Amino acid sequence: MSEIAITAEPRTEFGKGAARRIRRQDKVPAVLYGHGSEPVHLSLPGHDLMLALKNPNALLSIALDGGGQLALAKQVQRHPIKNFIEHADLQLVRSGEKVTVDISVTITGQVVSDALVVTETGQLSVEAEATHLPESVTVSVEGLEAGSQLHASDLELPEGTTLVTDGDVLVVNVVAAPTADELDAELAEAEAEAGIERDESDADVAEGVEAREGAGESTQGAEDTDARSDDV
Repeated sequence: MSEIAITAEPRTEFGKGAARRIRRQDKVPAVLYGHGSEPVHLSLPGHDLMLALKNPNALLSIALDGGGQLALAKQVQRHPIKNFIEHADLQLVRSGEKVTVDISVTITGQVVSDALVVTETGQLSVEAEATHLPESVTVSVEGLEAGSQLHASDLELPEGTTLVTDGDVLVVNVVAAPTADELDAELAEAEAEAGIERDESDADVAEGVEAREGAGESTQGAEDTDARSDDV
């Protein structure tokens, strides 16, 4: 991934009040640290940072006081409701330096018709050069049958990437698709545990009406027969 340039400003005020003032200016308080240097307190443009962090493992080029440094976002705090970025911790990195990051697992392909794919692990930890970080790892399940499993060690990682996650970790599990009766039984069990009483379906109601109507016709037929017998 190419570097994403962001212009930073030094931050000299601290505390909750100062952070609120920074956010009212559509900026984000941040800390830049790493390589044994003293932490540097910054404010970053909120919109630019939000767009940059939409890219997994975004490599940021932080411009500050005429200089530039590379960094990765290690911890990002977001507002629990509005989801805007409240604070960011950035880690300094160098070109060629190996770093550990998490990448997502992307599933492609189709299993056989009577099977389902269960993603047991959606992210893996890997080590790669800071300037060549992968965004994800692709896993093909094409043609796999129920009972097939793929572990972390089975996956083909991007070039230059080393697996950090334990290789025995189960990533993909292919299971037999449940039947309609099994799904209905699971739903009924879940409803019972939740104390939900299931209403009669339209089909059940119609079946009951037909049964009652059929019984009524049989009774009426018997009464007509008895009446004719009396007339004779």
